[in-house]
Amino acid sequence: MAKLVINNENKKSTIAPEIYGHFSEHLGRCIYEGLYVGENSDIPNVNGMRTDVVEALKEMKVPVLRWPGGCFADEYHWMDGIGPKEKRKKMINTHWGGVVEDNSFGTHEFFELCRQLGCKTYVNANLGSGTVREMSEWVEYMTFNGVSPMADLRKENGHEEPWVVDYLGVGNENWGCGGNMRPQHYADEYRRYQTYVRNYNGNKPIAKICCGPNVDDYHWTKGVLDTCFDHTPEHFHGFMDGLSLHYYTLPETEDDWNVKGSATDFTEEVFYQTLKRSYFMEELINNHGAIMDQYDPEKKIGLMIDEWGIWTDVEPGTNPGFLYQQNTMRDALVAGMNLNIFNKHSDRVKMACIAQMINVLQSVMLTEGEKMIKTPTYYVFKMYRHHQGATLLGSDLLNGGTVGSGKNEVPKIFESVSEDADGVITITLTNNSLESSEDVDVQLTKDGGAYNVCEAVYVTGKMADHNTFDNPEVVKELEFKDYSKTSEGLKVTLPACSVVSIRLKK
Repeated sequence: MAKLVINNENKKSTIAPEIYGHFSEHLGRCIYEGLYVGENSDIPNVNGMRTDVVEALKEMKVPVLRWPGGCFADEYHWMDGIGPKEKRKKMINTHWGGVVEDNSFGTHEFFELCRQLGCKTYVNANLGSGTVREMSEWVEYMTFNGVSPMADLRKENGHEEPWVVDYLGVGNENWGCGGNMRPQHYADEYRRYQTYVRNYNGNKPIAKICCGPNVDDYHWTKGVLDTCFDHTPEHFHGFMDGLSLHYYTLPETEDDWNVKGSATDFTEEVFYQTLKRSYFMEELINNHGAIMDQYDPEKKIGLMIDEWGIWTDVEPGTNPGFLYQQNTMRDALVAGMNLNIFNKHSDRVKMACIAQMINVLQSVMLTEGEKMIKTPTYYVFKMYRHHQGATLLGSDLLNGGTVGSGKNEVPKIFESVSEDADGVITITLTNNSLESSEDVDVQLTKDGGAYNVCEAVYVTGKMADHNTFDNPEVVKELEFKDYSKTSEGLKVTLPACSVVSIRLKK
């Protein structure tokens, strides 16, 4: 039997709520039709934001939202998205589908969406094709409270008070779609641009995020940090508060983006291969974190994994540039595994944004006209929401075994454990086996017998099970009852292919 030993006296790092963040790009039907339908739509909305979507996201507890991209960020010119909508400049979205972008969703709409969600804001600014002045004036427009050209313009456009920008990304993927730069060149540009990201609201400084590596490009990480820390006062920690990391799980082929594999039609071998590739996230965090430790041993710079998730082939018959894909129990396990990994590395990982929020890649919801469905990934995020802001507890999984074979072998069970301010312990586990359930003896090192289960839920199903608009509840959150109390904690039986959340309270 597997044994999970929880050292509830070993209180470790705080799990930043932003680890459960989301990403919304002007891509396909993420913004338009997904989040925003416009004020005149027959679909119920508040100031253009879909009511059903906003309510579901609030239930899931979204902590932070990243916008407007992605590759789109480095071709986005913010002044095109302000003022009367009928006068806003139209453009071609060259990265995603070659469709017309009418800029009806811009700065004001983004902050209105975040207001409705009650979440923090993460704005990604244009370094690739923009200018220092453009970025500086956008910050002034968003955050300056007083008399200035940009603040006056904001007021003319209907918003008297400034907004709070919690995070600002200085460029995106500048090693690729953001300019194909070398690390030293980008880092010099980053140093220059970030200088003009002024903290007009001194009580709430903007956290600046530097463009970090693509997957295992350790050369980029070292090159950027070398340049940013060169002749830099120590207390500035490289002029950055966060360094981004992007990693997508490709199910079929490791490096061929033309053959990613189906979202719903795959073999057991590909299922385990997908989990193994997703497990690579652990190695990436360890290796990039080791480089960051050389420059930032006190971990003042957060590793921001602001794009992650499964990337499959698009659904048949849809625009290949819209990246619309279905979402199965395989996605649920990938989400559960990654969130557990992020939790356990919360001393360094301070943000993660799944790509993307709705209708694109590994989304938590899908829409079709007035219809909306929640995906298996949605339920995982909802189950895990109790980790946000909680304290990571030391935990060890013994005799958990493995599943898959050869190069696709992965641990059968993934876990993480936290304790919130009220003393409630949240345990989240994935059983990655397609064939067998697993008994787990959960033992707490202190007062194990004094704890009782106050909430237990799970999702389970066959590996390709997914929700459709005709059958929206094939996979859904269910009450978990397969546990019994012991003198040191409890014994649980995890169903095959499942994600389980158990909460304990004295």
